[in-house]
Amino acid sequence: MKRVGIIFAMDEELKELKGYLKDINQYTIFDLTFYEGMIDDVKCFLVESGIGKVNSARTTQILIDNFKVDYIFNIGVAGGVSDCLHVGDIVIGERLVQHDFDITAFDHEKGYIPKIGVYLESDFYLVKVAEEIPLENKHIKVFTGTIASGDIFCTDSNMASKINRKFNALCVEMEGASIAQVAFLSHIPFLIIRSISDTPDNHNVDTYDAFLEESCKVVAGYVKEMIRRLK
Repeated sequence: MKRVGIIFAMDEELKELKGYLKDINQYTIFDLTFYEGMIDDVKCFLVESGIGKVNSARTTQILIDNFKVDYIFNIGVAGGVSDCLHVGDIVIGERLVQHDFDITAFDHEKGYIPKIGVYLESDFYLVKVAEEIPLENKHIKVFTGTIASGDIFCTDSNMASKINRKFNALCVEMEGASIAQVAFLSHIPFLIIRSISDTPDNHNVDTYDAFLEESCKVVAGYVKEMIRRLK
């Protein structure tokens, strides 16, 4: 039986996928609440990490240490920084980068992390499974590419453009790359999937609030179908 750990930044993201779980058990470890349940014949462990890279990295290690998962997913919402994206679209994170990691003073390029590099590559098998999921809503598109993470809610369109150009990033969020780094160091296959809730256009806070719930539903349904196909 496959065991999948799924990390969410916020309760709004977690509760949508939790609705698909059967036979739920609940555990509390270091003030984190873990929900164990089944989606078909896959055992899933859901947890809300809190927002930001430190919270998400901490939660990932606790998840790995206590539940011995085969795969780690991080799902939720993100802000689009590519013109090709619209609210509701899904981004499969083929690779992750910390856009705010900066040791350029030591002649390294922006985003470079010693012994890691600039980019963390998601598991090839998980990316391919994700790409094969059909969508009922024909207005929603799925993109595969780079997701950029940093400890900032990006409201500045100039910053968004810089991140897009520098890293060829499709979207930005605040947890994915740190989860990817911990999973990579622990030799656990991982995948980050995000639904676009907003774009940095000086109105993205309002857009985020308006579309958060719907975007969470979209990505939860998508990941549920993916979990059913895991081998």
